[in-house]
Amino acid sequence: MAKRGDWSKLDEADVRVRPGKGTRPRSKRRPEHADAVTAMVVGKDRGRWTCSVDRDPDHLVIAMRARELGRTSVVVGDSVDIVGDTSGAADTLARIVRVADRSSVLRRTADDTDPFERVVVANAEQLLIVCALADPPPRTGFIDRCLVAAYAGGLEPVLCLTKADLADPSELLSAYAELDLPVVITRFDEDNADLRARLTDRVSALVGHSGVGKSTLVNRLVPDAFRAVGVVSGVGKGRHTSTTAVALPLPFGGWVVDTPGIRSFGLAHITPNDIVSAFEEFVAPAEECPSNCGHLGAPEDPDCVLDSVVTEGTATVGRLTSLRRLLASKAGTDD
Repeated sequence: MAKRGDWSKLDEADVRVRPGKGTRPRSKRRPEHADAVTAMVVGKDRGRWTCSVDRDPDHLVIAMRARELGRTSVVVGDSVDIVGDTSGAADTLARIVRVADRSSVLRRTADDTDPFERVVVANAEQLLIVCALADPPPRTGFIDRCLVAAYAGGLEPVLCLTKADLADPSELLSAYAELDLPVVITRFDEDNADLRARLTDRVSALVGHSGVGKSTLVNRLVPDAFRAVGVVSGVGKGRHTSTTAVALPLPFGGWVVDTPGIRSFGLAHITPNDIVSAFEEFVAPAEECPSNCGHLGAPEDPDCVLDSVVTEGTATVGRLTSLRRLLASKAGTDD
């Protein structure tokens, strides 16, 4: 070793470099988490997610979002990988380390001018639009906007009509005849086998206005729904707000996602072409329309070519009318 100050006799092996702050290169490699288990998110409360391991309703784990996920969105219905203590024992906490790609999303905005969309439910296979036939009267505007959200998000819409003992559904059904919508009609004094069959072994989201009988429907489908909500929101001491979706296990197989916070759908994130994509016969012709075409026809869109599809006989007037009613609902209200 050279004496202090005799730098000419130093070689690279003699040089000692004191590491300074910020000189250590950061690794971009993420941990693989080979021991992670897969779960479905069934509830969220104040930064904690309740996860059902392997979709077992009796194996619920409370988890936080891992730091490496950053601000990655995690919502009810998401398929996630979790690590840590996944036993589900009291006072344990796991970590969500991965979120799988979503097969469908139910989105909304606060209103039609809000640029920020919110994913309410992920990976639901169908959207049950719960509407009363009377008391309160049906609101077709709300149904239309729910249909738009379902089509745009990749969910199969199902019209679920309640209180059939109070009114005849014929008039309302005639308004949607051209859409080939699956329809389930229920009444409070009858058990509905058709509804159970449609929900069995599927993940279904439910939406509906206050008073239409959605809570009654959920309580009938899931007899211990109140207890289940309490367990899912356990980290928040049983608090379940009206703005939070929660997935409830069906005793005959499958899950229903109750969405009590959705009173209306802002559709700012949806384009006219998103809606047209649900009408197969109009998809290709719509590509020939002007770039700013809203597909509403004259006078709003005088150069829209969708009318020619009806003229040529490859689509019915009823289908085009239904499509344009949904397109108009995006710019209207849910009344």
